[in-house]
This record gives sequence, C-alpha cells and structure tokens, in this order.
Amino acid sequence: MLITESHVDVQTTANDKNSTMRIYLFHPTIPGYPNARFPGVCLFSEIYQVTGPVARFARQIAGHGYIVAAPSSYHDFVGPEPLKYDSADTDRGNQFKIEKTLESYDADSYKTVDYLLSLPTCTGLIGATGMCLGGHLAVRAALDSRISACVSYFATDIHSRTLGPNTGANTAAVGAADSIHTLDLFSKFKGEVAMIFGIKDTHVPDAGRDLIRAKLREAGVCFSFHEFAWAQHAFIRDELSKGRYDPAITKVCFEVLLELFGRVLKTDLGAKEAVAPPEHDC
Repeated sequence: MLITESHVDVQTTANDKNSTMRIYLFHPTIPGYPNARFPGVCLFSEIYQVTGPVARFARQIAGHGYIVAAPSSYHDFVGPEPLKYDSADTDRGNQFKIEKTLESYDADSYKTVDYLLSLPTCTGLIGATGMCLGGHLAVRAALDSRISACVSYFATDIHSRTLGPNTGANTAAVGAADSIHTLDLFSKFKGEVAMIFGIKDTHVPDAGRDLIRAKLREAGVCFSFHEFAWAQHAFIRDELSKGRYDPAITKVCFEVLLELFGRVLKTDLGAKEAVAPPEHDC
C-alpha cells in the first residue's frame, strides 16, 4: 500500500506550560478510493524521538493500512528533531525521560489520539505501539478507553515505577489505589494488549517481566506475553543497535502486531472511483 508523509504541530501542556508538539504522520493511500478510511495507530518512540528506525517502523505499519501518528515526546525540552545515537544524546534522552512528568506524557498521548480522531480518513478505531520508552508510553496511552489495541516492545520503567520525576522510591504509597504509575493502573485497560520482551534485556530483567505479567493477570487484562530467548534490549532497531538488532525476531514480532491490529482494528474503503493512469516517471 502506498503512503504519504507529513507532520502537524499541535498545542499541548508540558510540565504545566503550554508547548508545541510535532506529530509525524504516515498515511496510507489507495488510488481510486479518495474516501478510504483507516484505523489510527499512535507510535511512541524511544528516548531519541522520531529517528530513522522509528520512521521506518511507522512506514511498515502505515503500508498495511493504518494512519500512524508519531509524536515528538521531548517538546518540553528540545525541538522535534531526533536526538543522535551517541553517548551525549543518550544521556540527554535519559535525563529528559525522568524530568518529564507523567501528566505531560499523558497530555501528549491524549492529543495524539485527538488528532487521529479529527481526521475524516480515520475510522475512529485506534491502536498504540512503541519501543523502549515508547513501549511504556504505548501501554500508558492504552489506559485511555479510546484505544482498542496495544503492542508494546520491551517497555522500560513499568516494573520499577521509574518513569517521570515522582519515581518509585520517592512515591509515598507505591502500589496504592491512588498511585499514578502505569503498573498500578492496569485495571483501566479496556482493549487488548500484547507485551514483547527479550529475555536478555538488562533493562527489564526476569523479575520485572514476571511482575508485569502478574499485574496484568491480577487486573483481568486481555493480553498476550511474548518473550524471546536470545533477544536483547532494542532488538528491533535496525540502526546503531550496538549489535542487538535481530531481523528474524523483529519479523515475528511484527506479525504479532499485524495479527492483533488486523483482528481488532478494521479498514473502511468507501466507494470506488476511477483511477488515473500511472505517471511514466522514475
């Protein structure tokens, strides 16, 4: 399926201040069906914002008939441009990750869903996905009842309650009913969730994955849980992955995404119209 790419800047709230967030849009097109409508997918990035690997992931999803909206999560601190895969920007990204409030993350995801639902080409059914930080943000976004399906890749900081400035050890009542941490809010899920992890991922160790799985069960969530024996952290990143990129496992995981999204989210083509001949161009 063909796709078009664009972006839009929306107003949101960042750490109690008004801010502009860029959303990168990857939109499927079907020649002859100008009124075709597609489900939407919120794609949340790792700590480097919307990099080349994230954009390529977005194009793969969009090419299967989903409108993909990828927000720049660090508009609180920097512009929409991606950070570099180097030591300095890794440190910056990790610092931004814990300085940004959970309320700001939530405002971003809510605005992203709002934008998808505002499109006349969107069916109104929304999914969420993401990797690393974005895997956590996809799960957190799916607490919004407007999201019907979520596929999370190696979600960091869920098990440890360490996303945002009010992290685990600094929270007075971790696990209490009024906790704002994602791990303690699983009962809010209305849709289906697929969690994907590598067993060799040092960011989410065995005990952390076991805790997430147990909490999902305890909350009565409809979920699947996928663990791959030799996969490490960020194994789907096809650029500067420090030797961790695994194309074969990445392909299997993408099939998990397509199965869940394809089953839960639908495409409405609308009425067919005449198609102009293709241009003779390179």
